Amino acid sequence: MKKKGDLILIGIIFMVVVFSFIGIYFWQKANSNKLVAVISQDNKVVERIDLNKVEQPRIIKLSGNYHNSIRVEKGRIRYEDSDCPNLVCVNTGWLTKYGDLAVCLPNKMIIDIENK
Repeated sequence: MKKKGDLILIGIIFMVVVFSFIGIYFWQKANSNKLVAVISQDNKVVERIDLNKVEQPRIIKLSGNYHNSIRVEKGRIRYEDSDCPNLVCVNTGWLTKYGDLAVCLPNKMIIDIENK
């Protein structure tokens, strides 16, 4: 049999969890409009792209030990093609939100989505 105090504690914990999820949802929504893709190779920034201001899709071709093609569209970016051995970077898919990351280790290249 549960005591009244136990039910109050369960209710408080439930409310904290619900409000946490609501807060995370609104925080992500507020920050999703300020996406900047940072392309770097060998720890040097190659290009910064404001994904919200992209008007026409474009392809960025970069080389090093291997060749990478990066596709940029409004609100998203991805490795489209690569001649590296395992193609993990290509299989990562579209990066569309803050914190998304795609890496091509053989070519020492990273695409990271940041906030403005």
